[in-house]
Amino acid sequence: MACSTIVWFRRDLRVNDNPALKEASKNGGQVVPVFIWAPEEEGQFQLGRMSRWWLKQSLVHLAQSLQSLGTRLIVRRSSSSFNALLELILQCRASQVFFNHLYDPISLVRDHRVKEGLLQAGVHVRTFNADLLYEPWEVNDLSGKPFTLFNDFWDRCLNMPDEPLAPLLPPTRLLGPKGYLPSCDLEDLELEKNTEKDSNALLNRSWRPGWDNAEKSLEAFLDGYLLQYAASQHKVDGSTTSFLSPHLHFGELSVRKIFYSLRQKSIQWKREGVTDGELSINLFMRSIGLREYSRYICFNFPLIHERLMIQSPRPFPWRVDESLFKVWRQGRTGYPLVDAGMRQIWATGWLHNRIRVVVSSFFVKFLHLPWTWGMKYFWDALLDADLENDILGWQYISGGLPDGHEHWRIDDPQVEGYKYDPEGEYVRKWLPELSRLPTEWIHHPWNAPPGTLRAAGVELGCNYPRPLVEFVAARSRLEMALQGS
Repeated sequence: MACSTIVWFRRDLRVNDNPALKEASKNGGQVVPVFIWAPEEEGQFQLGRMSRWWLKQSLVHLAQSLQSLGTRLIVRRSSSSFNALLELILQCRASQVFFNHLYDPISLVRDHRVKEGLLQAGVHVRTFNADLLYEPWEVNDLSGKPFTLFNDFWDRCLNMPDEPLAPLLPPTRLLGPKGYLPSCDLEDLELEKNTEKDSNALLNRSWRPGWDNAEKSLEAFLDGYLLQYAASQHKVDGSTTSFLSPHLHFGELSVRKIFYSLRQKSIQWKREGVTDGELSINLFMRSIGLREYSRYICFNFPLIHERLMIQSPRPFPWRVDESLFKVWRQGRTGYPLVDAGMRQIWATGWLHNRIRVVVSSFFVKFLHLPWTWGMKYFWDALLDADLENDILGWQYISGGLPDGHEHWRIDDPQVEGYKYDPEGEYVRKWLPELSRLPTEWIHHPWNAPPGTLRAAGVELGCNYPRPLVEFVAARSRLEMALQGS
């Protein structure tokens, strides 16, 4: 007699290339998909408003897909995933639980405890790789130790003896559970509070969560912006990125699907004589590599969300200053590119990677605020909040990685402004108070002649702030801090 299998969904909200779901479908028994909302288990990393909105829409999409295959998504609210699984096991008389791996520090601890507890209860447990090209323990240097430099890690991934597994097709049919199984309505999870619905309605205009929409977005990117990806990688005022990051975070899109789609596109372009697309493919694949590396680092260095991987020769004098933190969050630092980025985060929950680097670098190197504060704010505010990626990014900026920014490095936001937003269109979009300022002064209005400021309707210190700290003073203060003065 075929046994019933529980498939525990987390951040793998898709039916395509889902190893746990696919394997469960092969057994011939009942397949009981479950999503457990247990935010208390996440500690300080509970989902922010934007992420909760996305999760709700994605679960609706997944539930519809599973229903079309013959089963239904069971939704439970609990303070303990383990207890919720045990309860469901008893209710549906399941003998095994399948789930896909996660690699963030919180999930690693929880999943280990859940697996051990289920095994002790006599439940068969199988886990799978649905998130990476290669598992972290499969990629090591010649001495068998984990890599600590991204280029070495990625070179090894691209030259592994075995190719990444090909994406799996979805099950053609699933045998759902017999009888009644209690399940929460998604509204009961309060993923979207009544006070948030008006703001969240704006997200529907720009984003379409759900695994099927994720695959459509990938196809649109491959057939559209990918060819110009290399040439426009520094532009932040247009649709020059894939916008796939939230789909990837919630597991609506398989990284193996992206890998083999890029390979097919490369073959197609070579056949068609397109010679300028290979650089774009390599650069985009490198961004996928950085996502792989973020999980690799978190797996091999599990305390990396709390401390820098490498420390400065002298302890860095972090400033615990809530007022500066508030000014940064509100986009009132006096540096237009930084402020535009912070206001975009607040309004949309999304930010171009280049601007993420700019605002986080300012946070650490100008304001000396604790990098963990910035990382936590990104987690709370971003639509594509991803703990592993955020850890990697903030460690990189703070000098915590061997190949990250040097501790003494400090970038001038004015220079960065003309590099990434040369015409000032990005700043004008998010800082309407500077919209009439000429491009010559758009990234340093404090240097503009008084007559130019009056004509543009800009009054420094009133409708737009003066810089919190001048660049030269910030650089000097950083040098003194690193010297221990």
